[in-house]
Amino acid sequence: MNIQGKLIIIGGAVNKGSFSEKNVDVAAESNMNFFETGILRRILLEAKNQENARIEVITTASKIPKVIGPEYKKAFECLGAKNVDVLHLEKRENATDPAVLERLKNADVVIFTGGDQLRLTSILGGTAFHDLLLDKYQNEDFIYAGTSAGAAAASNNMIYQGSSSEALLKGEVKITSGLGLIDGVVIDTHFVQRGRIGRLFQAVVGNPRTLGIGLGEDTGLLIKNNIEMEAIGSGLVILVDGRDIKDTNLTQVELGQPISINHLVTHVLSINDTFDLKTFKMTIKSSQYAENLVFTQEDIDSEKTVN
Repeated sequence: MNIQGKLIIIGGAVNKGSFSEKNVDVAAESNMNFFETGILRRILLEAKNQENARIEVITTASKIPKVIGPEYKKAFECLGAKNVDVLHLEKRENATDPAVLERLKNADVVIFTGGDQLRLTSILGGTAFHDLLLDKYQNEDFIYAGTSAGAAAASNNMIYQGSSSEALLKGEVKITSGLGLIDGVVIDTHFVQRGRIGRLFQAVVGNPRTLGIGLGEDTGLLIKNNIEMEAIGSGLVILVDGRDIKDTNLTQVELGQPISINHLVTHVLSINDTFDLKTFKMTIKSSQYAENLVFTQEDIDSEKTVN
């Protein structure tokens, strides 16, 4: 299927109950500027009608929606967005309200905030809102953006629980169905800062065809046609490719025992690097091996001084 929409998944910086870890930050307002001038601006640039795009901020995942929603609205408006509103969906019945569905129908961009991704999928999954969301993403010039829980829930397979410290003990990582905008990947967030690589390893070794995506804070991926991925933001994206795993003890050990994995491939992307989900080929934008490298006079003078 030729997907018409764009997916922007962001590693987040404010966590209000995702997974089972306790180190959550309660100062939501003071952390909202972590991507205001970078990733949010990119969302506007990619949006149909740009500053005039109709943007809905969806706070379903959050335990403090009345705090988070207005902060996103303020951030977008500071960047010049003229048509931003907040949509609170707190019960499944809200997701079948004709007025709510009409707002989604008219939206050019939706951004799902952080919080608890299991709350997000349990409220929206299988509703008329969910069906319309998928239809718009597949068939319209439409952006689904999600940060933290909103990013983790975007894929078909969703990590919803598992501490970082015990992630490579069999059974410690819990996976369920997400919103299903993209298949063949599993997404983890706050990735570098919270040392979550172990749980992405476990998610991938259980089904090596699935590509693990670990998003650092203030970092995201812009995905077009569910194939072309571009790293955006200031941090790192870690990709875990299990297709060439040679051996593991996954099925031989008991629950709670350590997992061994032989030959798990990882890639690290930073801003403007790309990855093709069809060919599994990564391109480093500023590769030191690229042909026709451009050097400034300052670079040349510096090289002469060193030598």
